[in-house]
Amino acid sequence: MIGRLNHVAIAVPDLEAAMEQYRGALGAKVGAPQDEPDHGVTVVFIELPNTKIELLYPLGDDSPINGFLDKNPAGGIHHMCYEVEDISAARDQLLQSGARVLGSGEPKIGAHGKPVLFLHPKDFQGCLIELEQV
Repeated sequence: MIGRLNHVAIAVPDLEAAMEQYRGALGAKVGAPQDEPDHGVTVVFIELPNTKIELLYPLGDDSPINGFLDKNPAGGIHHMCYEVEDISAARDQLLQSGARVLGSGEPKIGAHGKPVLFLHPKDFQGCLIELEQV
């Protein structure tokens, strides 16, 4: 069902410092920040030859990233995103297997302009999983 790894998301307490670290110390191609109000985050994509890193920063007081950063003040890996061909079919198959889909269960449009869903981390060895339709 899952395809390639689309990105690994890292929640960061200081977006500018994280961008500079990837750009300067690691020599990575760093994209521009983009606000994603529907998800309560500002994202920056770091382009790698085989995948992407997504830096996540809270957008407003209601951001779900605030709680993560409260527990992990230095930041850390927030989720992994895998590509799927048909997000509705993937969701239905996962629900039949007992996995929990977060939110309403209906896909939202993600940072790449494509439908996404999140799966409960307790169902996947403590890792929050994002599925993105390609």
